[in-house]
Amino acid sequence: MRRLGTGIGWRPEIADAVEEMPGIEWVEAVSENLCPGHLPDSLLRLRERGVTVVPHGVSLGLGGADRPDPGRLAALAERAEVLGSPLVTEHIAFVRAGGALTASPSLEAGHLLPVPRTRDALDVLCENVRIAQAALPVPLAVENIAALVSWPDEELTEGQFLYELADRTGVRLLIDVANLHTNHVNRGEDPAEALAELPLEAIAYVHVAGGFERDGVWHDSHAHPVARPVLDILTDLASRVAPPGVLLERDENFPSGDELRGEVEAIRGAVEQGRAAATGTGAADRTSRTGTGAGTGADDAVRQRLGLAQAALLSALVAGSPVPEGFDRVRLGVQARALAGKRADVVGKVAPELPVILGARYRPAFLAYAQDRPMTGGYRRDALDFVEHVLRTAPGEGEDPGVRRELREWWLERSGPVPRSARPGARLARATRRVLLRR
Repeated sequence: MRRLGTGIGWRPEIADAVEEMPGIEWVEAVSENLCPGHLPDSLLRLRERGVTVVPHGVSLGLGGADRPDPGRLAALAERAEVLGSPLVTEHIAFVRAGGALTASPSLEAGHLLPVPRTRDALDVLCENVRIAQAALPVPLAVENIAALVSWPDEELTEGQFLYELADRTGVRLLIDVANLHTNHVNRGEDPAEALAELPLEAIAYVHVAGGFERDGVWHDSHAHPVARPVLDILTDLASRVAPPGVLLERDENFPSGDELRGEVEAIRGAVEQGRAAATGTGAADRTSRTGTGAGTGADDAVRQRLGLAQAALLSALVAGSPVPEGFDRVRLGVQARALAGKRADVVGKVAPELPVILGARYRPAFLAYAQDRPMTGGYRRDALDFVEHVLRTAPGEGEDPGVRRELREWWLERSGPVPRSARPGARLARATRRVLLRR
């Protein structure tokens, strides 16, 4: 595996700080946020300096019951080619469920949800990974995710699941040590045991991120400083194998450039400490493995079973359906509230006019809307559906009529196939039509 070195997740909000940061050898950018024909100037400058850029996908849903969408795979491949990337990465997760496979409504999670560690789910994941590998121009690495909930009746540990996945497909692994810590707090899984079971020689690189604990639940926020237990897991990993690359992730609540540099240095220090321990004990890196191709494929019956189980879980999380048997109701409630809160936050960023128009009413109104109205498309569609719902709801006592007028104008401007004309004649016609409708 190509050595990447020390990196940081590139985000527009910290683009200047990343460019000025010494010792950054590579960056990772969210694939879905990049337009191949209009790459940000900051990324172009980094590439000109020889900094490697890796596209990191979040929407493939390789752990879902359906086969990967060819359009999403083509988009990920295009970004890898435009950026000249040595590899691309995605997640071991499902992000949508329902649809034709289960004869049920299609649902979007807007979040990475855990795959059950069962033989059926492993067969489906292996086949989906092989499909993705065949469609991509560069090697694929897949990431372990953080989870609040556990599936009942799992058959494999995380380490065993990842080992078989790598062994059967030859896929590389992106190991997130913050996610190992999250699963330790939330699901009682020992990070050291997971590392002992992992095919460490298959590691492409490592993620490190911050979070916080509340009421016994660890939230993988990517918006807080990296905690000491996460750095300790990184040191343990580095004592077992030299990671080709290590990267700091930060998605929100961005600190100053000095604080970011301090976190990167702490990560370097944790890796150096682990490598020193490896040298002292005589530990050696193992050679890379290739996929054996062993294991059966996933027939339609297996996919349908997995699809029904994932649809039931997702419906409970986003549509108020009954909690499937065997799941922790309290934890599902925490996850459901977290998903609704994330939807509100992302819609507020995708459509920043809405929090301005609604003011303090925005968040409670959106959370009430989201209780039994799952997201069926992307966040832009969600914003339109939310405004349409508000406009169809009777005005509240003391509500300013001007707010509804602004929302209506916002919705009309964005709901059509093309933006409404700004020419004076068209604006006059719209105003006249509104007057006539009020009469």
